[in-house]
Parts: sequence; C-alpha cells; structure tokens
Amino acid sequence: MAQVNVTINGRQFRMACEDGQETHLMGLAKELEERIQGLRGQFGEIGDSRLTVMAALMIADEFSEATKKLRRLEEELAALQDARVTAADRAQATQTAIAAAFTSAAERIEGIAKKLNQSVGEPGVALG
Repeated sequence: MAQVNVTINGRQFRMACEDGQETHLMGLAKELEERIQGLRGQFGEIGDSRLTVMAALMIADEFSEATKKLRRLEEELAALQDARVTAADRAQATQTAIAAAFTSAAERIEGIAKKLNQSVGEPGVALG
C-alpha cells in the first residue's frame, strides 16, 4: 500500500492509498485545497473547520447532482436501447413484408406470362 503526503487547508496529512493511485489522491487533495482557498477568499477567515465543511458540502452537492444526471442518462440509454430493438423488429417485419410482396408480384407476373404464352399458342390469335 502506497503513502503520500497531501496538504489540505494548509495542513500536511500522510494518507495511504492503493499502489498506482498516488497521483489521483494528490489531485483530489489539491482540488479540495483549492475549494477551501476559494471559500476563504469569498468569506474570509470564518474558521478552518467551517471552511472544510463548506467545501465538503459543495463537493457532496456536486456528487449528488452528477449521480442524478447519471441516473437520468442511464434511463435515457435504456429507453434508446428499447427503441432500437423495437426499430430493428419493425425493420425486420418490413423486410419480410416487402419480400412477400415481391414474391406475390413475381407469382402474378408469372401467371400472366403463362396466360399470354397460352394465348399466343391458340390458333386465330394475332399479336401485334
């Protein structure tokens, strides 16, 4: 297990993380530090704990909104996948209907051609 030193609200913390996650953890700590410093710039010195809690609440709010958006997108994706399946089924049904119509038309054309050929073979029928 790896360990890194991070600075949050001006204080150093030694944190453990999984191997390979060091850069990610340091980036998260940096983001939290930047939020705290931003709040300090907005509100001044209102207490370290209060600034940290405000920053944590802001992050929790963003996470909540992102989770809601993700759920909406998952629902939209599921609806689109259902629509795709329905469209594919309709396309297959349409292709089947078109093939049947062509087969039927071909059979009628063959029937007409046979009748014409029979008519031509009859005595006394003039073509042209």
